Amino acid sequence: MASYEEAEAQISELDLLSSMFPNEEEFSVTDQLALAELRDYTEQRTAITPTFQIQFTLTMKLGDADRVQHTLSLHCSYPPQYPNVPPEIVVRSPSLVRSQQAQLNSDLNAYLRGHCNGDVCILSATEWLQDNADTYLNTVTPTHDQHGVAAAEDAIFTRLWIYSHHIYNKIKRKNILEWSKELGLSGFSMPGKPGIVCVEGAQESCEEFWSRIRKLTWKRILIRHREDVPLSSSASKAETEIQKLRKFPALEEKAFDVHGSRGNHMDLGQLYQFLQEKGCAEVFPMYFGIEGR
Repeated sequence: MASYEEAEAQISELDLLSSMFPNEEEFSVTDQLALAELRDYTEQRTAITPTFQIQFTLTMKLGDADRVQHTLSLHCSYPPQYPNVPPEIVVRSPSLVRSQQAQLNSDLNAYLRGHCNGDVCILSATEWLQDNADTYLNTVTPTHDQHGVAAAEDAIFTRLWIYSHHIYNKIKRKNILEWSKELGLSGFSMPGKPGIVCVEGAQESCEEFWSRIRKLTWKRILIRHREDVPLSSSASKAETEIQKLRKFPALEEKAFDVHGSRGNHMDLGQLYQFLQEKGCAEVFPMYFGIEGR
């Protein structure tokens, strides 16, 4: 849990970033309710310690005023004890192939471990990227096929853990099932309150699924956790690896001892057991802020 001082430092940095990057395309907090919860805590409107981590995306454009050469997206998350521990940052860019991206993120996080010692450091990370990004961007140029699609070297297996305040609507539930089938994704969906969706497969398919889902009308929906695993440069081997990495069959709805006055709550103990059987028990506290049992 974040202390008052840590929470206050997080809010101060978020306000600074918001003023420096006023456009939503440049700076966007993933979960506005988590931000409101943190702000209420720092302004002493509640004594309840925030339960969700702040996650946000910062987009940097590298190049001169006349021509943007590269775009970097920083996917950032504050651990509860930040800034007394380093932030979690993953940098992605269409200009980076898998090996470049892995090396850049490794070096950036090594820098943060050495320089984030009690002080907020997201701007330090952006300055480091401005000074060092060319080292990674200029080593190899990504190859594309005749249709402009990135070569298999960029292939990544992705698993998205999506959280929604609730999933009741029959049309949304139908969309989740149909779109996952169309995109070749496996996973599961747990309707009710809260609602959980897990999809896994090729990264581009997972991103397309998320793009469609988030455009629907929700009270609250966000990616609570994501897993990305680089695949072989061979397209045939990459497909085989995707099949081996899947932990679920074709996406289906799961119900766990439905109860509640509206029949909209699931037995979270049964959900935990299900996740444990699939080797995914570590995501339970990411969703609910408590250890499963």
